[in-house]
Amino acid sequence: MLILVPALNIDTLGQEAEKEISFRSELEKLSSLDNLPRYCSDVKSLQVSSYDRTGGNNDGFAGTYSYLRQEADSALVIFDAEGKGVIHRIWTPTPTRNTLDFYIGDTTKVTFSIPFSDLFSGEVYPFTPPLCGNEIGGFYAYTPIPYENGCKIVFRGDVVRFIQIQYSELADHAMVKSFSLNLNVVEQRALEEVAAVWSGERILKQSADLLKEETEVELAPGTAQTIFRAEKGGRILGIEIDQARLFEGEGNRVDIKISYDNETIPAIHVPVADFFGYAFGKHSMQGVVAGTRDNVNYCYLPMPYDQQAKIELIYRDDGSATELRFNTRVWYSNRKRDKKKEGKLYVAWNRVPESEEGIPLTMARVKGKGHYVGTVMQTQNLDPGMTLFFEGDDMAIVDGKNTIHGTGSEDYFNGGWYAFLDTWDRAMSLPLHGSLAYSLAYGRTGAYRWHLTDKINFRESLDYTMEHGPNGNKEAVTNTTLGFYYCDTPKLEMTEPTNELSRVYIPETYMLYPQTMKLNLWIDVEMKTEWCLPSGGFTYIFQGTDESRIRVSLDELPPGRYKMYLDYKETSEGCEVSFWQRQNQVSGEINTYASEKARIEKLYVCDLEVDESKNTLTIRFQTEEERIKLFLNRLIFEKAE
Repeated sequence: MLILVPALNIDTLGQEAEKEISFRSELEKLSSLDNLPRYCSDVKSLQVSSYDRTGGNNDGFAGTYSYLRQEADSALVIFDAEGKGVIHRIWTPTPTRNTLDFYIGDTTKVTFSIPFSDLFSGEVYPFTPPLCGNEIGGFYAYTPIPYENGCKIVFRGDVVRFIQIQYSELADHAMVKSFSLNLNVVEQRALEEVAAVWSGERILKQSADLLKEETEVELAPGTAQTIFRAEKGGRILGIEIDQARLFEGEGNRVDIKISYDNETIPAIHVPVADFFGYAFGKHSMQGVVAGTRDNVNYCYLPMPYDQQAKIELIYRDDGSATELRFNTRVWYSNRKRDKKKEGKLYVAWNRVPESEEGIPLTMARVKGKGHYVGTVMQTQNLDPGMTLFFEGDDMAIVDGKNTIHGTGSEDYFNGGWYAFLDTWDRAMSLPLHGSLAYSLAYGRTGAYRWHLTDKINFRESLDYTMEHGPNGNKEAVTNTTLGFYYCDTPKLEMTEPTNELSRVYIPETYMLYPQTMKLNLWIDVEMKTEWCLPSGGFTYIFQGTDESRIRVSLDELPPGRYKMYLDYKETSEGCEVSFWQRQNQVSGEINTYASEKARIEKLYVCDLEVDESKNTLTIRFQTEEERIKLFLNRLIFEKAE
């Protein structure tokens, strides 16, 4: 098990002297978590993005809101900040080869130019992996760009589409060293350190005051066990729990509870599976901060406290007789919290069994001074169909002002284009972000993102939300969100996990869209696509002969009996089709011909049983002259009584 626990930097936290903000200092925040609890009271967290100012969903499709202004030479200004600051993150799903001109400190002279796509390609140093790259549909650059006297970015092209640029506005007294492409040896080494840590090559960093407590745990339903207790100030630096597969399943019945300094409400009280980034009952997240790897759950977020701390594992009773046995390790230090400079870690567990129309999902609602550092989320349709809830924007209201407004849920998580081939269509973990799962059949997805350099600072309050749906929060969902933040004020309220709340939602209806189906084509099948707006996906147009077959995998469906329905288009080219399970015909002949094109949304096909040996469905063609095509929108499966 390769682990990352930050080495302790006593000098950094112990000195009153202000540290220069530079390319190197920002990289250190990406390779060590030691400074993560530290307040940034005089730093404003801001973002420029292409969100639709009218409240609609034109968040970059047309490029209407993707630039601040157009220059006299028709170039588009996409970022313009005065004073001192740092650009932490640039994201887009639509990069081009058009040039970006960066003006740092002098708006009349270009500091450097780079093709937009080369911010992410790895071809231009220091915009290189793993800080920059693309996966799950999104292109991201975490190469820090500090500036002492303003920064402007100009796009030399006709249209720039989806974009987010997250940055910090620094106080006038801050000491800043502006970014340069020409790195010195120390900066090069700092970049190499990030690459080493993010690749998992570095194990636990030893230090003089790093301690470890190991516990053999035996948990029976209805019992709890303390795996760490401290009666003097210090900080938890890492938590590991073996036998991660024990916490899989739909029940989600074991909780982790972390308390500091006799606070009335625990700082953290959430299901273990949610805390470590499981998705719908299966382990998934493998980020640099937390997740599961090699059957071990891990979290390395620093948790400073003043006088006392306790970590408990609680097994909620459900009438089961299953006892769990595993080992835990807690890494800690007796260096207590600096009350003036550091916050305590809290986690808001927000469970919404059924969303309300017009009300966004909450990631964190906080009173006090602190900063937001991470999101782990699972969301699922209550009305079966396309995952349109993932069109929702994230919005951060900081101290009463909207300082961050995103362009879509998958965009916040550095992805893009859900339900498209090789984009946001499966689980994929990266160091700071990832998709925890994606299933169009179940209508669900999960995601995570950690804010290390781009943490969201607040002095008095934070209200951080995510919309469910393109506008109006109209998509009905069930949702679980964990919002991680550091704060000087204890939690005022919490939702305690229960068996009912924490159970994984299992739908009664499943929809298989051809764009995400596992298909086998047999003998002379031709295939084209067209957009089917009412279904939210593509219509697949299959052309075949009497010998043609299309086999569809049903391995996403839970075993059981179903009523199957067909969503298709009648056309003048429509053929007859029948459905088979291996060599057994399970439907009658279905004629998809009509003189005029029309959508048939839900035609009953047959009753069907699905199990390990019956987990495919084959479509057979019967053609006649020009009637040789099947226009397939989706297959619908409803659980039978």
